[in-house]
Amino acid sequence: MRLLLVHGRSQGGKDPVKLKAEWLDALGKGLQKAGLAMPAGIDVDFPFYGDRLDEFVRQFELPADPAIVPKGSPVFDEFAEFRREIVDDMRIQAGITEAQIRAEMGPVPAAEKGIENWGWVQAIVRLLDRHLTGVSQTTIEVFLRDVYLYVKRDVVRNALDAIVADMLKPDTALVVGHSLGTVVAYNVLGAAAQRIPLYVTVGSPLGIRAIRKTLVPIRNPVGNKGWYNAYDEHDIVSLYPLDKDNFDVNPAIANNGTVQNWTDNRHGIAGYLDDVNVAKTIRSGF
Repeated sequence: MRLLLVHGRSQGGKDPVKLKAEWLDALGKGLQKAGLAMPAGIDVDFPFYGDRLDEFVRQFELPADPAIVPKGSPVFDEFAEFRREIVDDMRIQAGITEAQIRAEMGPVPAAEKGIENWGWVQAIVRLLDRHLTGVSQTTIEVFLRDVYLYVKRDVVRNALDAIVADMLKPDTALVVGHSLGTVVAYNVLGAAAQRIPLYVTVGSPLGIRAIRKTLVPIRNPVGNKGWYNAYDEHDIVSLYPLDKDNFDVNPAIANNGTVQNWTDNRHGIAGYLDDVNVAKTIRSGF
C-alpha cells in the first residue's frame, strides 16, 4: 500500500529527501495528537518537480520584479491578465476597498484607476502584503507566476504531470496534495485509468476562478473514500472552499475550514499536516 505526497510551488533547490521527511514529521505530530500512528508497511512516494518548474520560470523569462513591464511580450500580456483576475479575488476576500487602492496608488491619471491597469494591481498586492499576516508581496508574486505557467503552458503542465504520474502506482491508496500540488495531482488523477480511493487537498487554490476555468469540465476523479479538502480561512492561496459555489462536482467534496495553520504565511505544509483532523483523515485512507 502506498501514499503519494505532491508538494507545491517554491520548492526548487531544496533536498527532496529532507522535504519528504518534513512532511512525514508534521503528519506524525498530527497523528500523535489524535492518538494514532501510521500503519506499518506503507510506502511513501514523493515526486519532486521543484527544480523542473524553476527551469521553466527561467525559460519563459517572466520578470521576478513585478515593476518591470516587458513591452510587446505575448506571454507577459497573458500573465498580466491572469494575475489581475486572481489578485482581484484576493483583495475581495481580504476586504480591501477601491478607496484603499486609490489611496495606495496616490495621484495618478484617472484612466489608470481600474483593475485593467498594472499599477492598480500592484497597489492591491502591496496592500495584501501589509494587511495579511505573514503573506509577503514576494510570496504572492511567486505563487501567481508559478501557477500561471502550470495552468497556461502545456509544456509545463505536461512535464510536471509526468513526474507525478510516474509515481502513481496500482497500490496507491491515498494522494495528498498541497498548494499548486493539488492542481497537479487533480490533473494527474483525472487522466489516470485507476481511481484513487481517497484524495486529500490542503491549502488548495482550485476554487479560484482564474484557475478553475482552466480545468473545465471540472469533475471529481476520486474513488469510494472521496475527496477531503482542508484550509485555513486566512490562507490567501486557498481563497475559497471547494464547495458547490466554487467547485461544483458530484460526489461533493468534504470541506474543513477550521484549520489554524500556525506557519508564518498560514499556508505552510507543516501547519496543515499536524492538524488533528487532517491527520485523522489521512490515516483513514489506510
